[in-house]
Amino acid sequence: MGRVEHVLMRKPQGKMLLNQWHLVMVFVLLHGVKGTKVKLNNSGFEDLVIAINPGVPEDNKIIDNIKAMVEEASPYLFDATKQRFYFKTVKVLIPLTWTAKPEYQRAAKESYEKADVLVADPFLKYGDEPYTLQYGGCGEPGRYIHFTPNFLRNDSLLRAYGSRGRVFVHEWAHLRWGVFDEYNNDVPFYPAGKNEAEATRCSSDFTGKYIVRNDKGQIRKCNIEPHTQLYEAGCEFIPDLEQTTPASIMYMQSLHSVTQFCDKSNHNIRAPNMQNKMCNYRSTWEVIMDSPDFASSSPRSAPPPQPTISLLQAQERVLCLVLDVSGSMNGFNRIDRLRQAAELFILQIIETGSWVGIVTFNNRASTEAGLQHITGDSVRQTLISFLPATANGGTNICSGVRAGFQVFLQKYSSTEGCEILLLTDGEDSGVSSCFAEVQSSGSIIHTIALGPDAAKELEMLAKSTGGLTFSATDSLDSNSLIDAFSGISSGSGNINQQSIQLESKGQNLSPSRWMYGTVSIDKTVGNDTFFVVTWSLSLNVPRIILTDPEGKTYSETDFVVDNTNIRTARLKIPGTAKAGDWVYKILNTHTEAQGLSITVTTRAASVTMPPVTVKSYVNRETNSYPSPMVIYAEVTQGFLPVVGANVTAIIESASGKSVELELFDDGSGPDTLKHDGIYSRYFTSFKENGRHNIKLRVQGKDNAVRRVNRKSHALYVSGYVENGEIKLNPVRHRPNEDKIQANVGNFSRAASGGSFVMNGLPPGNPPDVFPPCKITDLEVEHHEDDELLLSWTAPGNDYDIGKAEGYEIKMSENPLELRDATFPNATSLNISGLIPEDAGVKQSFQYKPENLQKENTTSIYFAIRAIDDSNNVGETSNIAAVVLLPENTASHSSSEKQTLPSIVMTTLLLLLIMKIIIVVP
Repeated sequence: MGRVEHVLMRKPQGKMLLNQWHLVMVFVLLHGVKGTKVKLNNSGFEDLVIAINPGVPEDNKIIDNIKAMVEEASPYLFDATKQRFYFKTVKVLIPLTWTAKPEYQRAAKESYEKADVLVADPFLKYGDEPYTLQYGGCGEPGRYIHFTPNFLRNDSLLRAYGSRGRVFVHEWAHLRWGVFDEYNNDVPFYPAGKNEAEATRCSSDFTGKYIVRNDKGQIRKCNIEPHTQLYEAGCEFIPDLEQTTPASIMYMQSLHSVTQFCDKSNHNIRAPNMQNKMCNYRSTWEVIMDSPDFASSSPRSAPPPQPTISLLQAQERVLCLVLDVSGSMNGFNRIDRLRQAAELFILQIIETGSWVGIVTFNNRASTEAGLQHITGDSVRQTLISFLPATANGGTNICSGVRAGFQVFLQKYSSTEGCEILLLTDGEDSGVSSCFAEVQSSGSIIHTIALGPDAAKELEMLAKSTGGLTFSATDSLDSNSLIDAFSGISSGSGNINQQSIQLESKGQNLSPSRWMYGTVSIDKTVGNDTFFVVTWSLSLNVPRIILTDPEGKTYSETDFVVDNTNIRTARLKIPGTAKAGDWVYKILNTHTEAQGLSITVTTRAASVTMPPVTVKSYVNRETNSYPSPMVIYAEVTQGFLPVVGANVTAIIESASGKSVELELFDDGSGPDTLKHDGIYSRYFTSFKENGRHNIKLRVQGKDNAVRRVNRKSHALYVSGYVENGEIKLNPVRHRPNEDKIQANVGNFSRAASGGSFVMNGLPPGNPPDVFPPCKITDLEVEHHEDDELLLSWTAPGNDYDIGKAEGYEIKMSENPLELRDATFPNATSLNISGLIPEDAGVKQSFQYKPENLQKENTTSIYFAIRAIDDSNNVGETSNIAAVVLLPENTASHSSSEKQTLPSIVMTTLLLLLIMKIIIVVP
């Protein structure tokens, strides 16, 4: 099935002009994928955050070993990068649950959710492999590094992984510079000649022995399989402990000789690893040299100073709602919608134990409620009684911000680390007057821009303080304001305390029309479950029918309608909500059309079973035409990826135009790795400049959704050859795949993805400037009649939307000739008759080689790119390799085929020569 883009609704273009959106951002995200605060200052990385999960039991050894790890990693990184980079300042974030100590400073803008390194137990205890979660392609930063507490405590793991400082540098290269591993546990060997095979590694100069060990621990030399020219199943490469080669850190940093990254001089282009696949056979050092870090740095003559390591402790959450009540809030029912959304935030979202205050502002600010400690429902009810009901006057944003600071100072001596949730719908020419105060305050400001005219400086306020940005429209078909409030969680890492949104749906209904839906509540959630219905006009409650999985029915009479907000009906399910499908129907009983919405929130059902969660990210938060946006959704349970879900992003512009976009986890388009729980898609359907908000809807249905293991992690070395003797390490703990891959069951999730700003879109109907996307999953396998079968996922006309016009396929014996710059000069394949399919459809092409050389292990490489009907040319694909083996190695028929995970390997009888087809994953 092809991929389809749906336009949900169209409204008249707002009055926004292009030049109104020319923002000068004071804070720029590194490649936009993640809100990293790490800065590079005179070759030193500053403000790196290592955060310990609140669920980790207190253990000072973890802190001590983190310090030792960083202190060892800094000079090692400095030498590995040819005296360019080191770790200058590092912050260790200690949970609030640990005992307070005098040496622990108060955390300010640091949080677990935004940390660069996470220390947390894995779900189901599936192992201690360090890894880095990478979203993007070659050269794009990752999301975070994950270390388990056991990895940081257990010194017995050091022999298998290497010292912690060396492992940290290996993972840092993933995180910061977007390079990939140079080993491949799924494809550990490649043929190197007649009866010869080599371990997948970089460089190829590493020496060692190839052994097989049986269940009793006995070992013998590996045998070459004659029909594959690869080592037999179960073979392991055991490296010599003493080596002479210095490269590479992305292969086996545990070896004492390894002090460098592979560069152009020693890069192994024959190794079937992710670095070659993702980076088109460029070495890791070449990728690092192309980074912004490298361009803005130069070698230091002096050795680096020892890192400064600060210990910070997370604090109780302190937040003030700073709400606009200017006259414009009377329009579009904004003041009532504000009350609905803020009430939901106070009653259902903000975590127990937090401190909350309320400030309103127009021309001047007013403190409605000082900080209240959220200890129970009575405090929440008291707070919502202070929410504003009327609006008038002008807009003075700075007055509201300053009043918020004063609310904090009534209880605390400093505003550092306190949060402001700032909502406004108006412009304010004087907002820049408090920028200096905001910067010096140490507070975090989250902003919600309501309507198309909200101050353009809001993003500057949020990004300069490490806050979140949201936007909400006046569309009656949107629940975006409630979504924005629901998206502001504490970021503490304590998922059991955080509210999880299961449903968010809005619709403008004509009289006597119904809104239908189903909410799947799974066994991982169900505590503190609320069904909330809001409406825009009627004084009467709409007709509500809610049926639980056992057939029990709730009506509008079971919902609570409080006196402070007459257009909200709320039902709290007692205890833990029953798992299964909850079906709702809502009828507009008003005499006129009105907007109705339903929001369902819940919390985790158990402290021992993490719930399925959804996080959204974009590749950049301020975009300039014609660059595409990439929208990512990370679906996990604990740290385990959840695959097989239906994930949809809804992108809404400020004037209410919405586009629905299905996201995929299929390893094509912007999706780096198939089935890693990261769903993604390009977005190019820009209709106007300005703010756009994102909502994610995730549905798991029909027993199709399961957990899977992480596919990329640090190499566990099986053992070493020491003075000619093989000394094996303990067998690596392998997770119980049956437990990991258990079906997740039916579930529903809805999440706000924040907002981004679009600039530079020309008026009218701009020309087609979007090329087809890069093909990233080119594979080769054998076919009948001695032909090769190339296969790939079809790109679109505009990245991964629509249908391309044509293809170019090239081949070469040198993979470097198939990169973008030299691709046109490589040998072309005759592809007459090959017609592109719709984006997302699997395509193939049969090719029969002629005049092949019968040389020893001859390699041939293939690449493809697409062209659209406006002659926009896509990037060159990944490069697929074909290894041709000598004639006398053939011993099996051409119908036999061997398949390994993430790579296609087949045997082929071609011109009486047996050949192995190898496709890099």
